[in-house]
Amino acid sequence: MLDFTQLEGTCCYCAPESAARIREKIASSDPAGLHWIDTGDYHYLTLFWLEKLARPCILLYYDNHPDDQDAAFGDGLLSCGNWVAAARRLPQVAAVFRNGVPEGDWNPAGLPVYVSIDKDVLTPEFARTDWDQGEMMLPQLLDSLGRIAAAAPLAGADLCGGLTVSKGATPEDFQINAKTDVILRDFLLPLMRYD
Repeated sequence: MLDFTQLEGTCCYCAPESAARIREKIASSDPAGLHWIDTGDYHYLTLFWLEKLARPCILLYYDNHPDDQDAAFGDGLLSCGNWVAAARRLPQVAAVFRNGVPEGDWNPAGLPVYVSIDKDVLTPEFARTDWDQGEMMLPQLLDSLGRIAAAAPLAGADLCGGLTVSKGATPEDFQINAKTDVILRDFLLPLMRYD
């Protein structure tokens, strides 16, 4: 487990010095598998896992927010709101889809898929987060993930979203999030195909 709690310049925005330190810390880690990211304030960490992929892939992310904005500060400061825009520029990211894939042949080259899930896409029945939440039910998310994994290998996945004590989390919030985390972990790990 990598712990960045003492690293400054990381909440919602990632300072260049912090990004360099994170990249250094994960350099020897494999992007395959399931990565736990913490709250949606740190969803930009997905970008660092994508950078480590050795071959082209499709990014499929589930999020109540597009996270595909232009940088808030003209110099391109990475954030939880613009990491998808940065991911689109990576040579190994061939396509990006949000909250599922379109009907038809969405993956004609048979590329592996990297999945990133922010639990704020889910209703409060299934997740409690510090961002406004979507209307997706957990069974819908699992169905979508299952259909995608049946069509393409999963190159890796990450999971973020939640609520902290400092932002008002209750024991019930933690219980709901932990239950969803276990369900997603148990569902995703058997779907991973490492080539």
